[in-house]
Amino acid sequence: MCAQRKETVWFEQSMETLIERAKRKEPNAFTELMQSQMQNMYRTARAILMNDEDSADAIQETILVCWEKLKDLKEDKYFRTWMTRILINKCYEIIRENQKISYIQELPEGSIEMDNSNLEWNEAMENLDEKYRLVLILYYGEGFRTDEIARMLKIPSSTVRTRLSRGRKQLAEYYREESAVGKERVI
Repeated sequence: MCAQRKETVWFEQSMETLIERAKRKEPNAFTELMQSQMQNMYRTARAILMNDEDSADAIQETILVCWEKLKDLKEDKYFRTWMTRILINKCYEIIRENQKISYIQELPEGSIEMDNSNLEWNEAMENLDEKYRLVLILYYGEGFRTDEIARMLKIPSSTVRTRLSRGRKQLAEYYREESAVGKERVI
């Protein structure tokens, strides 16, 4: 067995143990479990909401729901899928709430905060349609398989594969355009 496979098996066993302990309402186990998923949750929420504050709210609400409903999780091996589905639903709730607010009052103009560690990637992702951005983040960023993404988003696997393909094409087109603009500036 290769080193990477051993590490994966150990991680899965560790996750199962944490999930079992968290189901017994052990706060430390639940905290550790959520901390292990924090980066994954952030990437997913940011892909949908494109805003750090709203992403933090969605993550916080997701953690609360996970704490309250963890006992209802039927199969521990689907914890990440289950948690990600909750997060996606919370993100869409925030979008709906924000749309209601914008109808009631005009929002003041403000600057968009961006993660300075990878501005180019964030800019490229912002230019994608949300349906492609989300599938790309879940597939490449989170490592979910297409059938898992299909279950989470409640769409056919073929639709997931199509969105992956179209998202890749949009990214390639974006980078081609950026490259052309960069060459024009040099000349």
